[in-house]
Amino acid sequence: MDKEFREFLENMANQMNMRFDNLSAQVKENTSMLIGLEENAKITRAEIEKVAMDVVSIKGNMEALRKDISNVEIITSSNWTDIAKLKAVR
Repeated sequence: MDKEFREFLENMANQMNMRFDNLSAQVKENTSMLIGLEENAKITRAEIEKVAMDVVSIKGNMEALRKDISNVEIITSSNWTDIAKLKAVR
C-alpha cells in the first residue's frame, strides 16, 4: 500500500505541477496582452486629445469667420446705402 500510495501522491503532485505550469503560462500570456492593451489605450487617448484640440481650434476659426462674415454684411449694407444716396443725388 505504501508504494501505491506514494505513486498516487507523486502522480497527483505531477498533475498539480503541470496545472500550475499551465496556469503560469496563461498568466504570463494574459499579462502580455494586458500590457499591449494598455499601450494601445495610451496611444488612443493621445489621439483623442489631439482630435479634441483640433476641434477646439476649428471651432475658434469658425467663430472668427462668422464675425468676419457679419462685418462684411454690415459693410456691404453700408455701401448699398451710400450707393443709393449717390443715385438719389443725380
